[in-house]
Amino acid sequence: MKTLGGVIAVLLVAGCNGGPDNGKLAEAEARGSKEAALDGLIDCALEGAKAFERDCTITEMSGADGTVLVVGKAGVGYRRLQIATDGRGVVSADGAEPAKVAIVGDGMIEVAVGADRYRLPANTGGEK
Repeated sequence: MKTLGGVIAVLLVAGCNGGPDNGKLAEAEARGSKEAALDGLIDCALEGAKAFERDCTITEMSGADGTVLVVGKAGVGYRRLQIATDGRGVVSADGAEPAKVAIVGDGMIEVAVGADRYRLPANTGGEK
């Protein structure tokens, strides 16, 4: 099992007009999420929580059936997500509850399994 690499904090500064540039904020958030995932942390909302927090871990395992991501948090539980090669993103590797995947931004998907939601970096724009 290998743990995905380093945490980077993203600081956002509002422009001179006092209002945030929503496009720049979205880009920074996506970049921060990708960097956090590389460090082993992702945003999640567990057990039906409304708000996301960057306190879930993500680890990657390679096996005969492909790559599996283990996502979750100690004290709450973990889920195994199989990386799909047919364009679906990920599927539930546990089989108990299906994974529902939605694109939530450029390079970002939200995966819902039961009452848990995870935000993961993904190739949402096709091959470049």
